[in-house]
Amino acid sequence: MKIYPLTLIALLAGWLVGCESHDSLDRIRHDGELVIVSRNSPTTYYLDKREPKGFEYALAAQLATELGVDLRVEPAFDLPGLFERLSRNEADIAAAGLTLTARRAQDFPHSIAYQKLTPQVVYVAGTYRPRDIDDLTDMSIAVLAGSSHAETLGVIEAQLGQELNRVEVNAADTMELLEMVKQRKVQLAVIDSNEFAVQQSLYPRIKVAFDLGAEQDMVWYLSPQGDNARLLAYIDTFIERLHDDGTLAKMRELHFGHTDSVSRIGSHTFALKMRDALPPYRDLIKTVAREYNMDWHMLAAIAYQESHWDPHAASPTGVRGMMMLTLPTAREMGVTNRLDATQSLRGGARYFKNIKRRLPDDIYEPDRTWLALAAYNIGMGHLEDARVLTQRQGGDPHLWRDVMERLPLLQKSQYYSKTRYGYARGSEAVTYVQNIRHYFNILSWQELPDQQTTPPMKINEHLPNSVKHARLWAL
Repeated sequence: MKIYPLTLIALLAGWLVGCESHDSLDRIRHDGELVIVSRNSPTTYYLDKREPKGFEYALAAQLATELGVDLRVEPAFDLPGLFERLSRNEADIAAAGLTLTARRAQDFPHSIAYQKLTPQVVYVAGTYRPRDIDDLTDMSIAVLAGSSHAETLGVIEAQLGQELNRVEVNAADTMELLEMVKQRKVQLAVIDSNEFAVQQSLYPRIKVAFDLGAEQDMVWYLSPQGDNARLLAYIDTFIERLHDDGTLAKMRELHFGHTDSVSRIGSHTFALKMRDALPPYRDLIKTVAREYNMDWHMLAAIAYQESHWDPHAASPTGVRGMMMLTLPTAREMGVTNRLDATQSLRGGARYFKNIKRRLPDDIYEPDRTWLALAAYNIGMGHLEDARVLTQRQGGDPHLWRDVMERLPLLQKSQYYSKTRYGYARGSEAVTYVQNIRHYFNILSWQELPDQQTTPPMKINEHLPNSVKHARLWAL
């Protein structure tokens, strides 16, 4: 093949940019790949049915999309290993729910804060509850090795003038700390507020004893190798813009917005039912979900909210069966016996899918699912009234978080008297949807792949937004 001089010069110039430039932003764009290292946990990054999910993953994917490059995720299974990989320049960014500490800031460039969190000491309800750091002296307490919490306990030891009985665990997921507390291997653990809020549903007997200090900034750390000035400036501008235009708030609501909807007692009941009541019906739920092209975790979550997986459930208002169908709805869906678990699940799945199809085409996931659930609970007419109220008040009727704020107004005469369908128990609809979101996530997390075998993932982010959003919405 004949190579002309100008072509050769261009090829050489491209090679020089890719191989000799120390500017990280130029290199990432030239290579077409952004590499992050992240903790493998439900709040950061994990695989569910081989689909990448988690708040940190979603945020990094957004950045990669804006840079016009692919995203590669390198999972870390302990914090020292995470920072070691960053030090060796094996990743561009550590996006892993990491707090800003003075020690880390000395060694690694870091972004501006994109979230706040509070370290919390947790214990098992019914056991001794410490009230402050003075009560920690005679208690065993677990932290992640290499974490900011380990640093904090070191400071506390200096203040108290004695060593604490602390156990540093080489792991990346705080779920391991909660397991240790649950199994009484230690009395206490230190965990960040956002992670505890998400995972407490799996450990309903574990409670917060007290906050261990003030709020802390959550940041991304960059590799100390090379010239990161332009990359860091780009990331800071990216975070500021997502904060100012509300995108960060939407992402937080998407990933964590369900966490405060279920009481501790309700979570405990769900955990017991998941152990005892679900197994006999799990295969049936999966079969029906496949028939209707649904995620079985969603169908199971709806069935639990409706009946606690009891095929003979009944209410004074006449709804019956596992999906608690009214008689008219059962007839419409072709259900002849509402107490038959298979018929009830099929009728409920068909009804839910019909509602989703009836929503306007420009409502996208995950809001389409949340709004359909609200309509499943109170009816399409009342949902439409709430959407109209949302629009009148300057909200977006396509977004669940905006409609959710207006649904309770359907219980106030000054609002429902001006709607087409009148009074509705809108607050119950909000609780209904938020509970299902919560149960859905618990069920999904129960089937996460083995945390120790999760492979590096390379994600092609050059996809239409609708496709990307459709696969990112589930958490």
